[in-house]
Amino acid sequence: MSNRRERANADPLSQKPTDQDLVIRDEDWYGRDLSGQRLTRHTFYDTDWTEVVNDGGIFDECTFSGVRFNASRHTNAAFTNCTFKRCSFFDTRFEQCKAVGSQFQQCTFSLISVTGGDWSYVGLPGADLRKAVFDGVRMREADLTVARLEGASVIGVDLSGALLHGSKLIGADLRGSDLSALDPLTVELAGAKIDLEQAAVIATALGFDVT
Repeated sequence: MSNRRERANADPLSQKPTDQDLVIRDEDWYGRDLSGQRLTRHTFYDTDWTEVVNDGGIFDECTFSGVRFNASRHTNAAFTNCTFKRCSFFDTRFEQCKAVGSQFQQCTFSLISVTGGDWSYVGLPGADLRKAVFDGVRMREADLTVARLEGASVIGVDLSGALLHGSKLIGADLRGSDLSALDPLTVELAGAKIDLEQAAVIATALGFDVT
């Protein structure tokens, strides 16, 4: 039996919340301190979270549609089983955060940085993560199918069981990451930085007998 948690609704617009008290629309939360907030099954439409500070806030099964997270800072926070659609994450920082089971659709991620924390089972298919930074993050069974990671820093990341088919890792720094789920024949790896242990893993995947 799988231990995977149920993922968030794939399309935040496919089901309208029945409780309008849980809907937040077109609000300006610029620079707001959301530290310690606990919200469940709330829906945010076109809300401005620019420069928000969030230390320890918990958002579970929430939907974010058209939300601007630009220059926001999140530390020890949780966004579990959430759905993000058409959101912007320009210069957004996540440190030791939890995003288990969350789905990202049609979002922009310019200069996003994720340090530590647990992003297992996260859905980022087709995401444009060029130049993004993922450092020491747990991303077990994450969906990075056809994701663009050219020039990204993916250092010390647990990618065991991750879906990487069709992903572009050209020039990415992958040193110290678990690449056991990577099929080198289905990704673009030119110029990527790896260490000797990873080189052995990739060579084995290609059928070489590494001794």
